[in-house]
Amino acid sequence: MSTNWTTNLSLGAVHTSGHFEEKPRNGLSRTGHTVVAVFLGIILVFGFLNNLIVLILFSKFKALRNPVNMILLNISASDLLVCVSGTTLSFASNISGRWIGGDPGCRWYGFVNSCLGIVSLISLAVLSYERYRTLTLHPKRSTDYQKAVLAVGASWIYSLIWTIPPLLGWSSYGTEGAGTSCSVHWSSKSPVSVSYIMCLFIFCLVIPVLVMIYCYGRLLYAVKQIGKARKTAARRREYHVLFMVITTVICYLVCWMPYGVTALLATFGQPGTVSPVASVIPSILAKSSTVCNPIIYILMNKQFYKCFLILFHCRPTAAAESPSTYPSQVTVIQLNQRRSREVPPKLSQK
Repeated sequence: MSTNWTTNLSLGAVHTSGHFEEKPRNGLSRTGHTVVAVFLGIILVFGFLNNLIVLILFSKFKALRNPVNMILLNISASDLLVCVSGTTLSFASNISGRWIGGDPGCRWYGFVNSCLGIVSLISLAVLSYERYRTLTLHPKRSTDYQKAVLAVGASWIYSLIWTIPPLLGWSSYGTEGAGTSCSVHWSSKSPVSVSYIMCLFIFCLVIPVLVMIYCYGRLLYAVKQIGKARKTAARRREYHVLFMVITTVICYLVCWMPYGVTALLATFGQPGTVSPVASVIPSILAKSSTVCNPIIYILMNKQFYKCFLILFHCRPTAAAESPSTYPSQVTVIQLNQRRSREVPPKLSQK
């Protein structure tokens, strides 16, 4: 494959019989590649460090090792692997101004990063359900590690189900955007590719978003009920949970929805609807989730944050044993039980 790149021309790649076919198109200038490389470098450094800190916290503090937090560990592990296996190669390609991995490297990059990205997305949806279920549905604190392990394993199996097919002929992996990263071949107009992209969009983006909105909405409703019963500390906790839930959903949508919409435009729009320059921004936003996830899901949690302070010798060790950000499970259950016992006065007199 020729690598004759100029400052204002990049070479696209289209799969034809399993090989790359060079296709000229307007791409990024040398300055544009440098700007993208700077952003990717920032994402690479902070994404790697943030998720590495999370893994260190899990290994150092036994108080953090519970079934629900295993899902958090799964998210951080997948995000860390994205930084190592994907962002580094894309960063190096933007430094070079061209894709440096070749055909096999592109397929590997597209498969691995799609797989890890879906693992993270599905884990976030599972986490929202587990938080809702643990706090509002079950009176006993969950210590079922088997279910947590099954949830983690299911997220990987589900991801593989949707990322292996392009390797077997249901769509394909190829370069995207400015030609310095690889993903599903969004611009293919064949019925096979279009059907795959639609299924991928529905089952790996839309459904996880709906699950998160429903579960966090129900959780927020439960917290509001507590706030009505207890006007002081519960009210402050309600606002904190409200802030965390809104931040969670907005960050999820900001990171992933632009990428999903861009992919659909590339699939169903006219050729050239999405320029390489425009497609770079959604790709960077999607990669930035590796930086945001540890901050939102870990450091905004009081127990994790206190362990973080202990790790860096900013707080005594005993501070790690503290309640989490969310209202206690007992508080929610007690509120539900009290409501179930309430009987109208006339009925009780009978």
